[in-house]
Amino acid sequence: MSVIGRIHSFESCGTVDGPGIRFIVFMQGCLMRCKYCHNRDTWDLDDGREVTVEEIMKEVVTYRHFINASGGGVTASGGEAMLQPEFVRDFFRAAKAEGIHTCLDTNGYIRKHTDVVDEVLDATDLVMLDLKQMNDDIHKDLIGVSNRRTLDFARYLHQRGQKTWIRYVVVPGYTDDEESAHRLGEFIRDMDNIEKVEMLPYHQLGAHKWEALGYEYELKDVSPPKKETMEALKAILEGYGHKVVY
Repeated sequence: MSVIGRIHSFESCGTVDGPGIRFIVFMQGCLMRCKYCHNRDTWDLDDGREVTVEEIMKEVVTYRHFINASGGGVTASGGEAMLQPEFVRDFFRAAKAEGIHTCLDTNGYIRKHTDVVDEVLDATDLVMLDLKQMNDDIHKDLIGVSNRRTLDFARYLHQRGQKTWIRYVVVPGYTDDEESAHRLGEFIRDMDNIEKVEMLPYHQLGAHKWEALGYEYELKDVSPPKKETMEALKAILEGYGHKVVY
């Protein structure tokens, strides 16, 4: 019997969620409460629509030529993809059976490590992991939950030798200071499974979704980080031995 997944939407020709042109499935539901979230409408676990892997793959294969020619693939994003690991596992297995690269875009908030987590990772060519803030007090304020589970997952990816990109959102007043960059650099210094660190400058592109849903967007007075800030943090992180881009 086919596993049913609950998705928010999909994007057929994405270019920012992994290498090449990608078919991105945005899974519904998330347990983090990031103040800067640009997909606020994906939080509700019961919203979205139900689909089967077969239905998604019918869409994916129509773009296979463009995907493969660009060195792209499929990406499971969100929301949080690992809230529906059985669906992601079967989706990735189906994609790999078609010779398509798979990428897991996750916040690493794994509530319980079960066999299905490993089954997902076994079918995953690349993990993009958000490390939002190493200071747990700041993390709780900005994200709404502790960073402990995410850091444990990062360590596990290193243990497995899982090819990983780290994503770090630079939010003025929360993650744009040198101490935060040094703490991140120290944490990932010896993780040789990490191919690069992507620094993502904070933006307000999703603020209208909060307002449309009737919620206050707390960071409305926060401006994107300056180029000088991005360069300074990039230099710090590069000092710990990893490629850094933004």
